This record gives sequence, C-alpha cells and structure tokens, in this order.
Amino acid sequence: MAGKRKTLTDVIPQGTIENKIVLIRNRKVMIDRDLAQLYGVPTKALNQAVKRNQGRFPSDFMFKLTQSEKNELVTNCDRFKTLKHSASLPYAFTEPGVAMLSSVLNSETAIHVNIQIIRTFISLREMISTHKELACRLSQLERRMEKKDEETQAIFQVIRELMAPPEKPKKKIGFNTD
Repeated sequence: MAGKRKTLTDVIPQGTIENKIVLIRNRKVMIDRDLAQLYGVPTKALNQAVKRNQGRFPSDFMFKLTQSEKNELVTNCDRFKTLKHSASLPYAFTEPGVAMLSSVLNSETAIHVNIQIIRTFISLREMISTHKELACRLSQLERRMEKKDEETQAIFQVIRELMAPPEKPKKKIGFNTD
C-alpha cells in the first residue's frame, strides 16, 4: 500500500474552484452540480445526502434557486446550459454550507476537495478586502490630486496674468476738445 499520496493542490487547482463560485442574492455560492462534479459524485447523490441531513443546512448555508435565478444562471454561464430544460431547481451552497458538506459526504476525496474549496473562499475574501483598501486609498489620492490640481490651475492663471503685457490705453477716435 505504498502509493503516492495526493496533496491538496493535486486534487483541484484553486483557479478551477474560483471559476465555479457565482454571486447569487449578493452571496458567493457554489451550485450543487459543480460541487458534485468536484467531489466526483452524481448531483443526485449529493442532494440525497443533503436531504438526509437537512438539519445541518439552514437557509444561510444552502438555498434552492428560484426559477428566475436559474434562468439568469443559465443565461450568464455557459456551463449551465444543460440546466435550461431541467425540471428541478438547483441548490446553492454558501461557504459554511460547503464546509458542512464534508460532514455529510464521508470520503477522503470529499475531505480534500472541501479543504481546497474553503481555502479558495478565504483567498477570495482576502482579495476583496485588499481591493477595498486599495480602492479607498485610490479615492483619497484622487481627492488630494483634485485639490492640488485646483491650486495648480490657480497658480498658472496668476502666472499667465503676470506674463501678459499690460494693455496700452487706446487713443479715442474723434474730436478732442481739450
């Protein structure tokens, strides 16, 4: 039994997982079909395991998509074209829901995949936080530059006025009675 043990990064690359995270109801979620594919189980088996353990999946861990959400998902993501004619509505799992799946799916692959998915969610959260900080700093810098730009424009205006030769008074045309 001396086989080569898979590392977490051998299981699934982080980029593959990132591409499967979608934004629905202003939440980053993964669709049941994508999770089943990552775990190497049929979607039906994943959903059955979840239904047998319904108490572990409150609404903030998992929710069923509405028909309009499903239609939007099919329209925006090519990989969901097969859902277009499906009668059932897919489930969406939030980060805690994905974490809970590891306790429902008892396989070595599921554990490794789950760890990688959670790391991906954490990485995305850190990137978003970094982007918010950068956006705030950029906004502050823009405000400072606008103020400096206004001051610079005022300085240039004064310099232009000083550089312009003074206008000579023009002689009046016509009869002068002095």
